[in-house]
Amino acid sequence: MTREKQIIAAGHLNAASASIRILKSLIWDDDHKKAFIKFGKLPSPEYEPVDLKDCFQHIKDARQHIENKGVVGEWLTRAANSIETTAQMLGSRGTPEFFTHSSALYGVPTETLIDRKTRVIDLARHMDETLDGLDFENLVIDGYEKWLTAEEFAERLKEHLGYHFDGQEPEIQIVENIPSKALAGSRRIRVNRDARFTPRDVDQLLQHEALIHVATTLNGRQQDNFPLLGRAHARVTEIQEGLAVFAEIISGAMDPRRFRRLADRVIAIQMSIDGADFKEVFDYYMECDPDPEEAYDNTRRIFRGGIIAGGAPFTKDMVYLNGLLRVHNFMRTVVKLGRADLIRLLFVGKMDLEDVPALATLAAEGLIEPGKFMPLWAKDLRFLVSYMSYSGFLNQVKMPGFQAYYEKALSDVPQLWDVLG
Repeated sequence: MTREKQIIAAGHLNAASASIRILKSLIWDDDHKKAFIKFGKLPSPEYEPVDLKDCFQHIKDARQHIENKGVVGEWLTRAANSIETTAQMLGSRGTPEFFTHSSALYGVPTETLIDRKTRVIDLARHMDETLDGLDFENLVIDGYEKWLTAEEFAERLKEHLGYHFDGQEPEIQIVENIPSKALAGSRRIRVNRDARFTPRDVDQLLQHEALIHVATTLNGRQQDNFPLLGRAHARVTEIQEGLAVFAEIISGAMDPRRFRRLADRVIAIQMSIDGADFKEVFDYYMECDPDPEEAYDNTRRIFRGGIIAGGAPFTKDMVYLNGLLRVHNFMRTVVKLGRADLIRLLFVGKMDLEDVPALATLAAEGLIEPGKFMPLWAKDLRFLVSYMSYSGFLNQVKMPGFQAYYEKALSDVPQLWDVLG
């Protein structure tokens, strides 16, 4: 009877999550962008009202069936709390309370991980300092990377999707007037007709969007007992994005310019928490890359829903690096424990790492099906297990000693091929 009630509860939570759209509820009118870039007028966004009654009712109904016993009940309780906090966050847009709820959902850059000392702000600053001064163009041998048109990009991506998704791949549409090179969803991928692409762009979108976000959506939707696993509610965002960034790295699709963008988001969020207003964060982004439209879009991501004067940002964009840290350490740990089987569990749907015990229990009972769609590195774990075994040993190596030795040994070696500009 307990499992039957938990299945009913999960159905209500699925409906509750479906009734709210976080990013759609935080959209700004494009007129704010034009006024800021041309005249320096600070944005003053107004948000459309959101009807949260159905969401709260479904959460109430779910709690009556959860029976908070064991790991499955705890998983559903955490999901209920998260969806309820999300609704409260959307109900407090434009107020300091928005930041309170955002922090509860996504955290803040100065929080420590479970080791009580690692902070995502430290990783962000490390990446920012390490990559500062690199001439990214000279990291690629001239002529190696070819530019692709939107049509060529779409054709290459379509071929990859067909191989991985066996007839259930998203439709690719070439469109105009979208704010990025491409926008991906489980049903369609929109490609910007006016953008230029490289083969690495194909790999990044395939690994990050398609083989993580789309794959876990489709796998979660096939879970007849717990379709909640196909729902991208706020609590699963950190591990979803962390797994997606990890996929870029482990597949060789990551590049330093993108990694630095992820780091800059964390730094900018902390700036806003510390009191920086919209203009000050915009100026920071202009120092990173003097493109006013891109700097505006990056700044808007942090201030949407929050306070333009600073002190209360939307903290979602820190989840990419925080999630990466958590996912990478989870991978290393389960390999060391001889539990690499749990890596594939991450693809049965969308989850937090805290949910692994519950979902493993349900999978063992036959109530959750294995994921059908996943990247090659998860289907064939040989490389990942080898790499994580080696990575685990590297954690014991003391970097300062090696660095001091090579710093001295290489001090008089001439610089080659202008990699550092």
